[in-house]
Amino acid sequence: MSTWPAPLPALRPLVALPGVYLPQHDTRLLLRALYRERVGAGTELLDLGSGSGALALGAARRGALVTAVDISWRAVLSTRINAWISRQPVTVRRSDLTAAVGDRSFDILVSNPPYVPAPGNRAPRGPARAWDAGNDGRLLVDRICEAAPRALRPRGVLLMVHSGLCGIEDTLERLTSAGLRAAVSDRAVIPFGPVLRSRLAWLRRQGLVGEVQQTEELVIIRAENS
Repeated sequence: MSTWPAPLPALRPLVALPGVYLPQHDTRLLLRALYRERVGAGTELLDLGSGSGALALGAARRGALVTAVDISWRAVLSTRINAWISRQPVTVRRSDLTAAVGDRSFDILVSNPPYVPAPGNRAPRGPARAWDAGNDGRLLVDRICEAAPRALRPRGVLLMVHSGLCGIEDTLERLTSAGLRAAVSDRAVIPFGPVLRSRLAWLRRQGLVGEVQQTEELVIIRAENS
């Protein structure tokens, strides 16, 4: 049997209003990981930070019962438009992470959160909310780690994109300490995008990237509830 990973799935064209994150390599990496899970009719899935809805629609096409949330009204509207165009029954709500779903629990949580380190720890505004995540890149990652155990059913799975710039081992330790079985399931190395290139000097002063480094490691963290 081949040990090469399966190719990344193609992304269908989506509507993304100004300021909404356009699906990129990290989205495809997460979608491939999602397709390896048992996603089918009756699977209840929560997409945390849906953006334009690529992950939510990918799961819905496999029969999952999908709830997608985002704090950005433009992202909520983009996901709703794309669900309507695709004729997929996705429930879309404006929410700060799990606030809109209350005590509900899910079979799968999927998230491509903002993870780019940025100067200062103030909450980002405008389009930067799609990628900036505070001084250490963990502004949303830590909150997802805290919310996941309560939002997952027994044997439920969290799948989250994570950058090597913001403490992969810290996230694994947080999830493990919360009682989840956490591991890196996928890795990819990609060239720095425009946002990282625009702040390379600051990232180097912070010791987050090397002097000649021009690539970023992306991983998928898979954490399963007991």
